[in-house]
Amino acid sequence: MSPPEPTRHLRLSKDLPLDCGRTLVRPRIAYETLGTLAPDRGNAILVFHALTGDQYVASSHPITGRPGWWTKMVGPGRPIDPARHYIICANVIGGCMGSEGPASPNPATGEPWALDFPVITIADMVRAHAALLDALEIPRLLAAIGGSMGGMQALQFAVDHPDRARSVVAIATTARHSAQNIAFHEVGRQAIMADPDWCRGRFLAEGRRPRNGLAVARMAAHITYLSEAGLTARFGRRLQDRDTVSFGFDADFQVESYLRHQGMTFVDRFDANSYLYITRAMDYFDLAGASGRPLADLFRGTSARFAIISFDSDWLYPTAESRRIVQALVAAGAHTSFVELSSPHGHDAFLLDTPELNRVVDGFLRATEALA
Repeated sequence: MSPPEPTRHLRLSKDLPLDCGRTLVRPRIAYETLGTLAPDRGNAILVFHALTGDQYVASSHPITGRPGWWTKMVGPGRPIDPARHYIICANVIGGCMGSEGPASPNPATGEPWALDFPVITIADMVRAHAALLDALEIPRLLAAIGGSMGGMQALQFAVDHPDRARSVVAIATTARHSAQNIAFHEVGRQAIMADPDWCRGRFLAEGRRPRNGLAVARMAAHITYLSEAGLTARFGRRLQDRDTVSFGFDADFQVESYLRHQGMTFVDRFDANSYLYITRAMDYFDLAGASGRPLADLFRGTSARFAIISFDSDWLYPTAESRRIVQALVAAGAHTSFVELSSPHGHDAFLLDTPELNRVVDGFLRATEALA
């Protein structure tokens, strides 16, 4: 897929240096905003999206027509409310919804970047977000918030810009990617690259798309977003539109049909090369590792208040990962709140109807606003 024309976009006024040593020349950033910026510019909330998310956090998606990916949290009467907040959400660089990425035209050739696009990191994504805030003339956020990869970006933002957010909310996330998660990502990447329609990354120029490989990558990843208890409750071993097994390799079980549906609907809205680049950025993520310093040292001096939230059924980024972040924040003397919520939905609980999560985030944001 070629990137659609986003509702709002800008080209950065300066080039963007990257951790790999290369530079993106005035890259394009696609973003959405909701609400009205206060006269003192103090009510801005930056929402970071996860791996397969985009800037359409609470507005209709231009490809699928579906509601925004976090309407449970963002919207009228929600914890992040356009009546109170100026809400910003941008597509990450490397993405495929209008920000500079492998499907964007390479300025040097006019053809899609494909694998000529530089390898990026979470820190690079945050660097682009900070440049967007500069362009919007927002010096300091009320909150930086995100779940999963969005939580990684929120933590990275707090480290790289310690005085630029009054509060940080990091949900279902980690300070470093584990070997298990790197392994799952590698399975997905290999599925994409093994698809003959991948064409060594130049499928757009060839008029082809590695749909099957990308669908398998999505299926494998989607399993990690769920929990065993949730899968059992929802599907068990129930058969799909049949009374007996087929003794073949069709989708006999409901869970098989569900995963196939998840895979095939995903390929209509996501670019296969973006999947490679973003998963690689997540794999490289190790907040303390790059500096060689203890994690607590990275948070020293930050003025932000932190809320760290985990779910008891999340095995992708389990509560132990959140506790490690909390321990570092406490050691650094940062104002820190932590809660583990109970949910049968696994990692995806932060995207679903989880009333207790909404209560926690709403209370935390209102307490931050009250300190103004």
